Amino acid sequence: MKLASIVRLHNRFILTLLLMAIFIWSLFSIKWNTNLFHSGGIPTLLQILEGLIHPDLSPDVLLLGFESAWITLAYAVAGMSLAIIYAFIVGILASGVLTSNKTSRILFKVFFRGILGFTRSIHELIWAWLFVAAIGLSPYAAIFALAFPYGGILGRIFADMLNDVSEEPIKALKSAGASKLQTLIYGYLPLVWADMVSYTMYRFECAIRSSAIMSFIGLGGLGYQIQLSLQDLKYDRVWAFVFFLIGLVIFVDIWSNFVRRALTERKKQGGFSSGWRSVLFTMLLIFGSWVYINLGEHAQFFELFSAKNSEAAKRFFGGLIGLGSDQPAFLDRDNWQAALKLTLETLEMSIMAIGFATIAAFFTVMPAARNIANGKLTGSRKWYNWFLYGVVRIFYIFSRSVPELVWAMMIIFIFKPGLLPGAIALALHNFGILGKLWAEVIEDMDSRPIRNLAASGASKIETLFYGILPTVLPRFLTYILYRWEVIMRTTIVVGFVGAGGLGMDFKLAMSFFNYTQITLLLLCYMILVIIADFASESTRKAVR
Repeated sequence: MKLASIVRLHNRFILTLLLMAIFIWSLFSIKWNTNLFHSGGIPTLLQILEGLIHPDLSPDVLLLGFESAWITLAYAVAGMSLAIIYAFIVGILASGVLTSNKTSRILFKVFFRGILGFTRSIHELIWAWLFVAAIGLSPYAAIFALAFPYGGILGRIFADMLNDVSEEPIKALKSAGASKLQTLIYGYLPLVWADMVSYTMYRFECAIRSSAIMSFIGLGGLGYQIQLSLQDLKYDRVWAFVFFLIGLVIFVDIWSNFVRRALTERKKQGGFSSGWRSVLFTMLLIFGSWVYINLGEHAQFFELFSAKNSEAAKRFFGGLIGLGSDQPAFLDRDNWQAALKLTLETLEMSIMAIGFATIAAFFTVMPAARNIANGKLTGSRKWYNWFLYGVVRIFYIFSRSVPELVWAMMIIFIFKPGLLPGAIALALHNFGILGKLWAEVIEDMDSRPIRNLAASGASKIETLFYGILPTVLPRFLTYILYRWEVIMRTTIVVGFVGAGGLGMDFKLAMSFFNYTQITLLLLCYMILVIIADFASESTRKAVR
């Protein structure tokens, strides 16, 4: 046991050094000089900061903000409602719990997990571009663009949850003569239902941010208003709409906490009525969203199958596979070389982004942990601990509430187009998420060894390096790798506004209707995602 522990510590140390070396390697892709900035970059930064301090809170802007926030929320709710249906059905099939023998179980897992993997590997904004090209500027383009990737993510998690169910209660049901469907309804689902709902609510918070950037394809919402304000250089309005987006994320976070609390307190007195209130509110929100989309946005579902849309979809998807093209880009060697070069740049951008986010989170996570602020972990209570806790937590909320694309659109006014503004935009968004996750890891750790270390005279630095870090480092590394997977999916999005990598070429290919080039870039993008999944999974196994 002792030898195994030493081997794990050795692996973690080697892995940490390797990750640091890879991050330093990525920095050499940038020419660090004054040419990184626009000539008016610093004055623009000051104007953006002035808009942050003095946002436009005029009645017209506030009214427009509330209207746009509702549109963003309605799209997110409608998209997630479809995603849940898709994830529930395909997730159950991908788990293999309804199969009768080992061969069919393997076939079901491979086929349906492949479907889930494909739909979640493509970013929601890419799906939005594809659906707009196929069915036009309909709200259903944004709704389907949210439903596909989030359904893929949820379906994969649902399948894993079902596979992790303990076999004892399932065997008891089977021995009593229960069918596969009865085993699912009375065995599997009751054991994982609470976890399914809890994770769905977490993903819904992410869907709000995704819904906001759906607006950048031309549909209404907060993202659309932020984009218009940035184009008009009205930074005070930009921050006003950003604050609405932050408020929307906080609202969903509070709603999510109520739902989770209702699930955990279901068996206690009063928990059942609390649960029903949460369910009723959710049903009303879903109903209201679909009513608004059909009546307020005048979006009719059956119009999607009109002859005009069918012809457009046939022309678009036919173009993707090279129909009517004499020399498809995905069969051209020179195009592949250029695309693979962009793929390498995108990989470097993602590594820089997670590196910057990790450094920022590392230097802020200690004050952000509640058990450090109240002194329960270290036994030291200082008057400024709660002040630092509040300030850092506000930064975390602010950082993660603003989508990467919004950060990129502002940063591109300061830096010249390239990998650096994209990496900074991705890092700013993920810094808040990573810091929050890390702080929760510290809050959940056993405080007794740390307090004993502090009581024996260890300084704060010694307590950090010899007490806290050895305990939390494996979880920290796991979250770093998890966020890197997410960043890899998002790198293509920040490229839409000139942040470099595959995204810039993808947007150009869409603008010039170069469909075979789009296919080539999507193939490169999926290669990146597969590499990230494989590297992340292999690394996680090494630190266990």
